[in-house]
Amino acid sequence: MVDRYLTAAGAGIHEIEIRRSRFLCALAPVTSEEAARDVIMARRKADPAAGHHCHAFVLGADGRTQRSSDDGEPAGTAGTPMLEVLRRRELTDTVAVVTRYFGGVLLGAGGLIRAYGQAVSEAVDAVGVREYRRMRLLEVVVDYDRAGRFENDLRSSPYLLHATRFEDLAHFDVGVAPGQADGFQAWLADLTSGEALTADAGETWLPTS
Repeated sequence: MVDRYLTAAGAGIHEIEIRRSRFLCALAPVTSEEAARDVIMARRKADPAAGHHCHAFVLGADGRTQRSSDDGEPAGTAGTPMLEVLRRRELTDTVAVVTRYFGGVLLGAGGLIRAYGQAVSEAVDAVGVREYRRMRLLEVVVDYDRAGRFENDLRSSPYLLHATRFEDLAHFDVGVAPGQADGFQAWLADLTSGEALTADAGETWLPTS
């Protein structure tokens, strides 16, 4: 079972120029094929004069869904190297679209492969990556007198604060990694003198930063 994955930290565009051809790589986190194709279509609309809008995307925590397109470039010179960069960087739930403006100098198959791969690789460096981990989500309920200190201690702990709600009592949704549940319960009991209430809210994926 996959317990972690990496995805693009956000949406962004990075441009490189190789022998007068411009390569604009749009990178974005997505969670479905429909969302990925929406990003691809948006790039086509944003740069309608460009000669090519090549793309690659990987979806699913296990990277099971993988698609790519050369969009008119010679077969295997654009989409495949773009997809290879995403796989090599262990990125999923991520789409890359490289828009090319031809500069008048032919790059050849090898030059195109390097250019499209470089465009995606540099875009990943520019945008950054975010790690997600499979977590057990626990709802912790404390009274308002303890809420402020508990939140401060939680933020400096190895556990992840996912969400807070303030109703009749203070509710904190906390992500606990596999194997940490017993340690968390002991830590929580010591911190709150055993007065906190907890409820299991199932498993979810949470960003670690």
